[in-house]
Amino acid sequence: MPIDFNTSWEVFHNEFVVNRGYTRVLTGLEHTLIIAVLGLVIGIVLGTLLAVTKVIPQKTKGAKVFSKLTDIYVGLFRGTPMVVQLLIMYYVLFPLIGLAKLPALTVAIIAFGMNSSAYVCEIMRSGILSVDKGQMEAGRALGMGYGRTMFKVIIPQAVKNILPTLGNEFISLVKETSVASFITVIDLTKAFQQIGSATYDYFIPYIVLALCYLVIVYIITLIVKLIERRMRASDRR
Repeated sequence: MPIDFNTSWEVFHNEFVVNRGYTRVLTGLEHTLIIAVLGLVIGIVLGTLLAVTKVIPQKTKGAKVFSKLTDIYVGLFRGTPMVVQLLIMYYVLFPLIGLAKLPALTVAIIAFGMNSSAYVCEIMRSGILSVDKGQMEAGRALGMGYGRTMFKVIIPQAVKNILPTLGNEFISLVKETSVASFITVIDLTKAFQQIGSATYDYFIPYIVLALCYLVIVYIITLIVKLIERRMRASDRR
């Protein structure tokens, strides 16, 4: 049966504007951005710490143990689907530790943050290794400790090298938030699904949904390029 675009658009417009379906979309957009932004922040902070445990000299037993634990952590989160991690945390892990009443949005932020940290760990590790070894030696020669040199000298340079990859990670997080509805979070995808369910017509809602994600990704891409351009300008100065 051919799709009547005009009829579909009229039905969508009525639900989106007249019946205030846009309020659900705005709520979904807010939740999507909150999960993605805070998830990336957690991912960068935790992922950086994990990366440092991977690159520090393995001269002590403690360093070796932390490195092995990091390998297990990264393998676990990179080797299982995001939706499975989300379901386990919400329905199994948090109830087991007495946090069953934790809001679904909070669980989603934690889950996406931990998942992102596993990827950021490998991204940051490659960025740290790309920095000339002489930078560490120069920092130590100036009397700075290993940790201070790492966080004051090496990591800032590593971030410049991996910025485009971090931008890609942020884009991936935004798109992956579409599974947050599995634990009752109203994200952007769920909001448009509800509009489609209310009208029994998913044609226009899903097209508009795709356009929304395209616009978000385009904006993120522009922001990353702007930051890269400013960093290159500061390097030339």
